[in-house]
Amino acid sequence: MQQTPLAPALVAEGIGTFGLVFAGCGAIMIDHISGGQITHVGVGLVFGLIITTMIYATGHISGAHFNPAVTLGFVIARHFPVRRLWAYWGAQLIGALLASLALRLVLGNVAHDGATLPSGSAWQAFTLEVVLTFFLMFVIMAVATDTRAVGQAAALAIGGMVGLEALFAGPISGASMNPARSLAPALISATWTAQWVYLTAPFIGAALAALTYRWLRQASALSHPDQLIGP
Repeated sequence: MQQTPLAPALVAEGIGTFGLVFAGCGAIMIDHISGGQITHVGVGLVFGLIITTMIYATGHISGAHFNPAVTLGFVIARHFPVRRLWAYWGAQLIGALLASLALRLVLGNVAHDGATLPSGSAWQAFTLEVVLTFFLMFVIMAVATDTRAVGQAAALAIGGMVGLEALFAGPISGASMNPARSLAPALISATWTAQWVYLTAPFIGAALAALTYRWLRQASALSHPDQLIGP
């Protein structure tokens, strides 16, 4: 499959990550302003829906990573060229920062600009974020890289996983699973509480999932050599 030239791919990544942070963190901020009218369930649904729609909108251009941990996972699994890693990370962070700046200008200094904060201990949040990102990356590997999976359902599966994890784990760890989504509002609001969790745990979870699924695919190929699978 021919790869999209780098410039449009980076623009698509930036737009998609902007949409993720603007909608998701915006939902957190507006929920605070409105006295809880959106609710925790609503915030979780917003994150899942924005991921789904942005994947449909930009997946054919950039691959729709929107997440530095996901990009690293693809590199480790050999489904993405390492030469593009830093450029994608830069585009994702710029998109997230611009979204956080826009939210600050529109909504003001509210709810730490939607920054991710743990309600329990930092280590509790760290463990949750590793596990949450593992399962998110595992699903992404299955539906986005394995030719045996149903490709048209990839956006629904990934968005559904993001929403699901936000719904049940959000109250404890914030269910970030995304260093760019956490770092941008933290920088704009100068919120540093336990931010090390969100800059380390997602990378670990994504790397473990990429290696695990790659092994599973190779192992299953040995018993079904007639099936067409990727590298």
